[in-house]
Amino acid sequence: MFQPTLDQMKAIDLQSSAATHCMLYGGSRSGKTFINLRSILVRALAHRSRHAILRYRFNHIKASVIYDTLPKVMDLCFPGVAAKSHLDKTDWFLALPNGSEVWFGGLDDKERTEKILGQEYASIFFNECSQISWASRNMGITRLAQKTQLRLKAYYDCNPPPKGHWTYKLFIEGVSPDTRKPVPYADQHVAMLMNPDGNKANLAPGYLDQLQAMPERMRLRFLLGQFADDSDSALWSVELLEQSRLGGEMPDMQRIIIAVDPSGCSGDEDTRSDEVGIVVCGLGVDGKGYVIEDLSGRYGPSRWGQVVADAFDRHEADRVVAETNFGGAMVGEIIRAARPGTPFTEVHASRGKVVRAEPIASLFDQGKVVMAGYFPEMEDQLLAMTTAGYTGSRSPDRADAMVWGITSLFPALTKRERDPAHIRTTQALTSNSALKAKLRGKK
Repeated sequence: MFQPTLDQMKAIDLQSSAATHCMLYGGSRSGKTFINLRSILVRALAHRSRHAILRYRFNHIKASVIYDTLPKVMDLCFPGVAAKSHLDKTDWFLALPNGSEVWFGGLDDKERTEKILGQEYASIFFNECSQISWASRNMGITRLAQKTQLRLKAYYDCNPPPKGHWTYKLFIEGVSPDTRKPVPYADQHVAMLMNPDGNKANLAPGYLDQLQAMPERMRLRFLLGQFADDSDSALWSVELLEQSRLGGEMPDMQRIIIAVDPSGCSGDEDTRSDEVGIVVCGLGVDGKGYVIEDLSGRYGPSRWGQVVADAFDRHEADRVVAETNFGGAMVGEIIRAARPGTPFTEVHASRGKVVRAEPIASLFDQGKVVMAGYFPEMEDQLLAMTTAGYTGSRSPDRADAMVWGITSLFPALTKRERDPAHIRTTQALTSNSALKAKLRGKK
């Protein structure tokens, strides 16, 4: 049976108030989504009505809500109801025993969004609303209009985005994101901070330690639930990275690249030098670039060469791309020694890191690059990339490797948008005629 924590009891009280708009914000795994789903189901089971749960991407809501949190809420809070309910997997709504319906939608699917927004709802839950635009939120609110015995309610949850986001302006500052003037009926907008420390009774041992060990920006957001200070010049934001996160299965790859950003590191004990950036990137059959694996670390030359060779075989890669500004022919020799015959392309940067990174950030913004997992160290470096320069400590080796990898997967980008780096494909790395024919066919 459901045993609410102290924070969860406070959240339930907040949502039982007369306020129409209730936001739960804070760190990761703090129980925000669980409580919002519970509130939706309490209302749906109390009176026959219709409700909507919306998120930026439908794949994400299917994986994290429909197939994960929702069954847990049903089992713990409403035992026996699930057996009498029906999940329609064509239109994606849950039909409850009393005739109520809970609809699920992703705002990235225009056709599906139009279908969902063609109905009226007694309550709407904006899940992970830091990823949802102000315009999309407003469009959703126009459908909060079903006339029932229930008060109209809008629920929100998020890991706090930067302070420029509409959630901070509306719920924390109490001003309109459009006009910056005080919101009319301010008491209709309430918010509560929920952090994982208040939910540790329901967390796996060691989870809080993992959050504590995260890079500073991510620790403040996912452990302490703090809104980040704005950086108008940042190339990437936490929201952009979250929007780019893979929500389902990864498609087949038509090309895979191992990208390397070498350093002068001599091994694990060498804390004076930067890490060696090693990132696996792929071009999916859907035409999108995928960041698949981050293998960066403090390696000596022979060790990083072997890491690259192992990744090449494991992913059945097509080519290794490595920056050779400071390594020259040595970089190629390390790769050849670890795996003879490896197709290898040298890239030589003639302009700065930010200039190279800007078109890649643009691809993220267009939804053309997908993060196939969580890469905390790399993501922290991306968040420190600004139009004024890199603001992080040391070198953005992981981010650099990713940028080279994604750039190499988009030939048009190479020609039109990125800096005019000198690129030379190393010749005579293999005598395998079949491999040569394969590579010619991919060009």
